[in-house]
Amino acid sequence: MTTYTYVDNSNLYIEGSRVSAVRKGRAKNIAEAMRNGIVDHGWVLDYGKLYKYVSGEDTVAKLWGSPPPGDSFWKMVDKAGFKTHVYNKNAGNKEKKVDVAIATAMMDNAFNVIDKDNDDILLVAGDSDYVPVVAKLIERGFKVEVAFWGQAAKELRDTAANFFELDDKLDEFTRAAPRAAA
Repeated sequence: MTTYTYVDNSNLYIEGSRVSAVRKGRAKNIAEAMRNGIVDHGWVLDYGKLYKYVSGEDTVAKLWGSPPPGDSFWKMVDKAGFKTHVYNKNAGNKEKKVDVAIATAMMDNAFNVIDKDNDDILLVAGDSDYVPVVAKLIERGFKVEVAFWGQAAKELRDTAANFFELDDKLDEFTRAAPRAAA
């Protein structure tokens, strides 16, 4: 059995930084953090630990996003085990194409690679834009699970075969800050 994992990096990172902000007391709750745009800019996701969490014995894990400053980030993510797919931001510095690219890859893999009787699909994203692809794959007999922070869209949570909330994994997924030289 293979698990095919699809990670929306920006969605995961931004919403994880909101969870971290709430945990650090910068917002009373996630709703306030979302409403007021409160995030923990110092929070750093540990991609190696994320990969271990989403990986089974046989995993194909892919991560999509737009490059942050410095391309060493994408090399590090690749070393953690993810196959990366990068899209440049538009002139307004907004990420484009990622949700559609992930949905397209899920459908393409489902019909050309994934064995619906033996393999699983795991989406690591919380955006309701993924509901149509998740619903269609489940309708076609594929097992599609979603792992994301607690503020994932209710419709996506309800559509998935299983939903795994990541909030209790925040500390585990937080990369320790480098120690300052003495």
